[in-house]
Amino acid sequence: MFRHTSRRTAAATGLLLALGLSTACSSGKTSATDDRAAKADGKISITYLQKQGDQEYFIGEAAGANEKAEELGIDLKLVNLGNDANKTVSEVQSAIAQKTNGVIIVVPDPAVGPQVVQTANDGKVALLTSDDQICTTGPDPTACGKSDLVPRIGFSGAQMGDEVGKRAAAEFHKAGWRSDDTRVISAWKQDVTVCGDRVAAAKRTFDAAVPGVKTIDVPTDNTPTGAQDKIAATVTANTGVKNWVIWGCNDENVMGGVTALANAGVGPDHVVGVGLGAYLACKEWKSDKPTGMKAALFINGKDVGALAVQTMYDKLKKGKDFPAEAFAPTSMVDRATWKSAGLTCG
Repeated sequence: MFRHTSRRTAAATGLLLALGLSTACSSGKTSATDDRAAKADGKISITYLQKQGDQEYFIGEAAGANEKAEELGIDLKLVNLGNDANKTVSEVQSAIAQKTNGVIIVVPDPAVGPQVVQTANDGKVALLTSDDQICTTGPDPTACGKSDLVPRIGFSGAQMGDEVGKRAAAEFHKAGWRSDDTRVISAWKQDVTVCGDRVAAAKRTFDAAVPGVKTIDVPTDNTPTGAQDKIAATVTANTGVKNWVIWGCNDENVMGGVTALANAGVGPDHVVGVGLGAYLACKEWKSDKPTGMKAALFINGKDVGALAVQTMYDKLKKGKDFPAEAFAPTSMVDRATWKSAGLTCG
């Protein structure tokens, strides 16, 4: 997921612009957490805790964080939490015991948010989230006031979903399908706030362009196999459907759906999958074999990791307030454009 030098420069400019815009649009309250983290003197130590650290997106995020840390002279420790919510708080405690100055976290489960925040505050370390939101006052970020959300580095869920919905509608029209024999599968882990933002925006945009298509919401665990199993059951229960549109929180959900439909005997000409991430979609495009994965929004974890480390550094070294949110750039790619967009496909 590395860009060529010219694209890195463009991405860096986009990141700075996004950071500036996000800061300008904030309510003025820069942090939902207690601001007791001391300004760091000397070498800075940061701990980056990631869920699903073996997923390609998060591998890229770790690479971006490492590169930025090396550039800034930061001592960075990366920890893979997997999907273990119980490990989250203990690793925050461990980081504090090891005298870290700041913690950046992607939580496996947002329900641990209040405990993570309290632990960081008690340890007087700066806390920043990347990718997924957490709330200081309750387990559900969707029910949380904006002023109680922990500052976050990532992508705009609404903007990403809008792009996915727009491309899905374009592919629907290109295929010449009818609304009455088409269904949309919208697949995501339903307790993850940013996932809900993405699929809701995709549906709004698609419905505005293609009225009358029924959407089937499918709860998943955000993994390819988990999505495949759930979507396979959905397809079995809807055998009369001719054409399928699939979107979801990430590439995993869409790839799982594309695979489930292929296994059910639905040909790629009757499937429009629009991924989110592009790291799995591109593997479908490496060969000339037809696929239901028609396009994907390229989100580069490397950009998020680098921006998160830079933002934490600016807080600890320069005393700069965290923005409420800062967003990295995205781009829509397909079989014809993914290589020129700078997407590498591991």
